[in-house]
Amino acid sequence: MDSQTQNASLLRLQTVEKRIVRVLELAGGVMEEFSNPNGPRKELVNNHCSEFMQLIKDIQVTLREEIKSACEYRPFEKCDYIARISNEICCKKLEYVVDKLDGMKETIDQYHQAT
Repeated sequence: MDSQTQNASLLRLQTVEKRIVRVLELAGGVMEEFSNPNGPRKELVNNHCSEFMQLIKDIQVTLREEIKSACEYRPFEKCDYIARISNEICCKKLEYVVDKLDGMKETIDQYHQAT
C-alpha cells in the first residue's frame, strides 16, 4: 500500500470516526427529547432519526470498503519464502526416499549374493 493510498484510507477512517461521534450525539439528542417533561418534539425526533440512519449506512459502506481494501493489501505478495521452504521440504523428502531406496537395493543385492 503506497503512502498516498494509506493517507486516503486514514482520512476516510477519520471521517468515519467523526460520523460515529455525530451518531452518538444524535442518539443522545433523541433521548433528551424523550425525557422532556413537555413530551418529545416529533419533527426533531424524526430529523434526528433520519440523520442517524443515513450516517449509519454511510459508516457501514465506508467500513466495508476499507476492510475490502485492507484484505486486498498483500505486503508479502512478491516474497518467495513459502515457495523456497516448500522446495526445501520436497528436496528433503526426496533425499529420504532415495536413501530408503538405496537401502532396499542393498538388501536385495545382499539377498542375491547369499543365494
